[in-house]
Amino acid sequence: MNPDRIRSGWLPAVAAALLLSLAGCSMNRLAVIGAEPILAGGQAAMYRETDLQLARDAMPAQLSLIRGLLQDDPHNTRLLLYAARGFYGYAFGFVEDRDPRRASRLYERCFRYGLRALRAEGLGLDPLDARQQQVQAAVDRLGRASVPALFWTASCWAKWIDMNRDDPVRASELGRTAVLMHRVLKLDEGYFHAGADLFFGVYYGSRPPMLGGNYAKSREYFRRAQRLTHGRLLLVDVLYAKYLAVQTQNRALFARKLHAVLAADPDTVPDLALFNHIAQAKARRLLAKEGDYF
Repeated sequence: MNPDRIRSGWLPAVAAALLLSLAGCSMNRLAVIGAEPILAGGQAAMYRETDLQLARDAMPAQLSLIRGLLQDDPHNTRLLLYAARGFYGYAFGFVEDRDPRRASRLYERCFRYGLRALRAEGLGLDPLDARQQQVQAAVDRLGRASVPALFWTASCWAKWIDMNRDDPVRASELGRTAVLMHRVLKLDEGYFHAGADLFFGVYYGSRPPMLGGNYAKSREYFRRAQRLTHGRLLLVDVLYAKYLAVQTQNRALFARKLHAVLAADPDTVPDLALFNHIAQAKARRLLAKEGDYF
């Protein structure tokens, strides 16, 4: 048989297989691109949800969808940030108060997604293994476009640490989370409802001064978060009560903040409805355990 004829017969088959492969890749990417507006719309609708049971039941399916899309497009920064934000919201809103061990695992996953996004934005090191000065130098080179990745990586990382306070390895990483979040403050202070100010309110208010706490700074950050959100984000007072009021053993302030949260209308700002209903649920749980804190 003529070898040239054999090769000429193979070529169309190889070309067809290659085209099908490329088409499959393109179709997967197109599916991801088509799904992104749906994810954005779903997230916006979720933030407006006033029924916590409905939100809790819906979020796992949304997270599974995002994970499936990431299998087809694993380096998609927007999808990675959807995943980090989604796992954070689910763990914070519905898991950590009842099952801290599970929340720890979810926050770790959240952190890993955020870190992948942050490295895609240009972070050239692994902050888990690097020294704080190295992390600072790397973060200082990132610009405003990196704010979402910086914010969610730091937020997820800090909550992972918070769920493991007795682990000295995790606790030693806390300063590096602050490096990331300070960059957020410098580049876009108001990002995600003054989230960086809330972060530092907790960061300085949750520890005694001998371990790096600073109650004056904590109050300043909480007040700034309150101002930037025009007093409409009820989580500000919940976190103030849970961390700073408990740490300073100010029981009257603890009760006043949480009762004010419960007296507020959580639906005044529709885009904050879910956050505010979660805040009220957390306020009720904190008040039920008031005797344990004081």
